[in-house]
Amino acid sequence: MKQRRRRLAVNRWFWLAALVGLLLDQLTKNWVTSTFAQEFDTIPILPGIFHFTYVTNSGAAFSLFTGGADWLRWLSLGVSVGLMLFAWYSPPLRLAEQLGYGFILAGAIGNGVCRFLYSYVIDFLDFRLIQFPVFNLADVFINIGIVCLLYAMFRSPSHLRS
Repeated sequence: MKQRRRRLAVNRWFWLAALVGLLLDQLTKNWVTSTFAQEFDTIPILPGIFHFTYVTNSGAAFSLFTGGADWLRWLSLGVSVGLMLFAWYSPPLRLAEQLGYGFILAGAIGNGVCRFLYSYVIDFLDFRLIQFPVFNLADVFINIGIVCLLYAMFRSPSHLRS
């Protein structure tokens, strides 16, 4: 038991980002399904600019591969297991890497849960001003994770700075 706690502590920010991101994603999706009566119902937050709109997506990002929920659920599971094994067995990662991988895990599990339970993902963030596809917090967390990893990749190690 003590060794498990030590393994979790090695990359604690990874696990914390994953847990917080997953909880926020699942809470918001639950709010959407309990608040909206049917798909395409909308609540204008800033009319014509930003709405909460309930839609389902059986594809990947931007509805690519619509109807591909079967293989997408397994891809989500594989990415999730791979990231957890990576964080569990890797040496201490830099903070930006821990957060990046943790947020990507939150998004992969968040959308994966929907794919396994419903065969589609629940989306609701609707930016109408720029006609952007409707998305969810899992998608936001995946993108935040990518930004964190890009930051970590382009940030020069301290021993190379002059």
